[in-house]
Amino acid sequence: MRLCFAIMLLVPVLAPARAAEDVKVPYFASMKGETTNMREGPGEDHRVKWVYHRKGLPVEVIASYDLWRRVRDMDGETGWIHTALLSRERTAVIVGAGDAPVRDGAKAGASVIADAKPGAIGRLEKCDASACEVKFARAEGWVDRMRLWGVHDGQQF
Repeated sequence: MRLCFAIMLLVPVLAPARAAEDVKVPYFASMKGETTNMREGPGEDHRVKWVYHRKGLPVEVIASYDLWRRVRDMDGETGWIHTALLSRERTAVIVGAGDAPVRDGAKAGASVIADAKPGAIGRLEKCDASACEVKFARAEGWVDRMRLWGVHDGQQF
């Protein structure tokens, strides 16, 4: 009897998995591993639509179903990715033509300390109204928001 009572006391300590209804969308996430499958539907029985080979690539989560997230990539492709393959780490990718200046401050007149090539992925540190501080593999600085995909318009943190 004591053992049953002790086990019953431990059960509430184990939290249930987060319900899909609790997830607020849209938000940005990033790919956790080197290889990530995007599927046509929310389940492993659905056909693989795309295979991504870019760790840290940002995706916009636009819907959820159980442990699956419907995402949109920077090219507008949509599909489903299992939550185990996604990270809440905020990243952004350089978009547009030509190199993007990485500056030592958020202001447009700040000194350029590096250039980031289109397609470069960096970790978002913070964002203000006009620029985001991004940490790349070889440089850290501020990039104009217009050159980044991975942050919503007006979002500041």
